[in-house]
Amino acid sequence: MTESSVVTARPRYAGGTPLVEVVRSGFTESRHLGSLVALDGDGREREQVGDVTSPVFPRSANKPLQGIGMLRAGLRLADPADLALVCASHSGEDFHLARVAALLRSVGLTDAALRCPPDLPAGEAAAAAVLRAGGGPSRLQMNCSGKHAGMLLTCRAAGWSAEEYWHPEHPLQEQIRVAVEEFAGESAAAVGVDGCGAPVLALSLKAVARAFLRLVTGMPGSVERTIADAMRAHPELVGGTGRVDTRLMRAVPGLLAKVGAEGVLAVAVPGFGAVAVKIDDGAMRATVPPVVAALRRLGVGDDESAQPAFTELAGPLVVGGGQPVGMLRTLR
Repeated sequence: MTESSVVTARPRYAGGTPLVEVVRSGFTESRHLGSLVALDGDGREREQVGDVTSPVFPRSANKPLQGIGMLRAGLRLADPADLALVCASHSGEDFHLARVAALLRSVGLTDAALRCPPDLPAGEAAAAAVLRAGGGPSRLQMNCSGKHAGMLLTCRAAGWSAEEYWHPEHPLQEQIRVAVEEFAGESAAAVGVDGCGAPVLALSLKAVARAFLRLVTGMPGSVERTIADAMRAHPELVGGTGRVDTRLMRAVPGLLAKVGAEGVLAVAVPGFGAVAVKIDDGAMRATVPPVVAALRRLGVGDDESAQPAFTELAGPLVVGGGQPVGMLRTLR
């Protein structure tokens, strides 16, 4: 896809306002601008900061919605853990890679069938282990290999050719787009190429929050609830050791979370609401503090068991000389 083939039907994202500052030794060192929207449990807007109605690329935060499209097209997985991995941006740890490889073997494929680009694991420890062992990038290690495996299995289930399954014109991607737009409640403003090579659809932050709320409030057994339940039951497969979405889902029972590249994070908790954020400069470190603050304003995290994790996530430490010397602090 070329730049000229990306068609924008809505105003460009206008950018946000200061959301997070980095404090080192009592001195404000940096600020991150961004936009955030919070919906209550009934889908009513509780707060908005910045531009939440113009389209952005949610990147991998779209994966749960892409998973809905796959299920509707015929994907059937006996183990919900496999469905969680299809919606994952995994760290490339051994248990991630073994499960993706098993998914491919179940339909007689190997990682050679994957069209995501070769990469090192997204997890620092996993990447370091690969390099120590003399290894290098591979398609299996790429953080979207679970999604691509799910796409291949869906093509087999639907009777579609797997040739060019990642192209926007392929029946698989057309079905995925229908599902994404339905649950977002708006048409995609643009179609781009994600880091993994598959299409990424541009949506407003408000649409992303609305879609995540629908995921956690769907009727038991519905496709959207099946996705949410699988991810919440297996958060370590959605992200991995130390990853933000994994830690958030471990901290609060019932919470669904998914990160997206370039500073995107979406979360939802049944009965409380949903939050979506986009950090303008793409810094992932700035996504969590404002989301945790917004969740607290919605009443999430009051449970004593959630407090330690929420406190740590709300103000990540800044280190100097190997010691904590400051923190990231939300400005709202």
